Amino acid sequence: MSAAAAPYSFESLRATRVGDSVLHVELNRPEKRNAMNKTLWREMVECFDRVAQDSDFRVVVISGAGKMFTAGIDLMDMAGDMLQSEETDVARKAWKLRNTILRFQESFSAIEKCPKPVIAAIHSACIGGGIDLITACDIRLCSQDAWFQVKEVDIGMAADVGTLQRLPKVIGNASLVNELVYTARKMMADEAMSCGLVSRVFQGKEALLEGAFHLASEIASKSPLAVQGSKLNMIYSRDHSVKEGLDYIATWNMSMLQTEDLVKSAQAAMEKKTPKDITYSKL
Repeated sequence: MSAAAAPYSFESLRATRVGDSVLHVELNRPEKRNAMNKTLWREMVECFDRVAQDSDFRVVVISGAGKMFTAGIDLMDMAGDMLQSEETDVARKAWKLRNTILRFQESFSAIEKCPKPVIAAIHSACIGGGIDLITACDIRLCSQDAWFQVKEVDIGMAADVGTLQRLPKVIGNASLVNELVYTARKMMADEAMSCGLVSRVFQGKEALLEGAFHLASEIASKSPLAVQGSKLNMIYSRDHSVKEGLDYIATWNMSMLQTEDLVKSAQAAMEKKTPKDITYSKL
């Protein structure tokens, strides 16, 4: 079912092809509970920048190898960059630290910027930086044993690579987000489902991945112009007013409505066919 994706060779990630056009990306440090070290932060950008331009893949599923999704930031590995500096001037030390934070932010912003839909398949623990990661994804699925924790206040810091910016927009419940952030308490799968953090809960990891791949395959069967255009427009509309979003999609579609995909889809509908019966050109 799966085969190694040749151009996607990484140290901390494992990338495999699932079916014709789905890429499965695994956090691949199971012996370290998939803790996020400097290599993983760098390779996330490389991976998603690459898949953004790769017409062979239309959807990405991201999961964690081993017993859990991720334990979050690898504190031992990151301590040098974050806490130690040869600079003695406070302003210059702060300047370099800011650049480091911005570089780490890009690791997950790369997921959001990638026009291909990204499905997070979460099992067991999703801690700290894991929340930053999954909130940058388009769809979140989890297993019944999954739990989520915004852990940063417990280590004396405010989350700074996406959770505080994206989680409120994902859940839409300011009171609950504040509670999770201020207390660092665990949120179990059922609560994650009820509040909208995830859209489906599966019995176990095997069923979770099967469900994620099935959903990815269904999305991949649609017109890539339609799917990727929808993602880009939803992200734009999230960060702009309704009027600005409507203007943006009008400008977008004045060219995109001229695609052959629209004609193919309309013809298929008249012939009582489904999108899976249509061969859409690569994008």
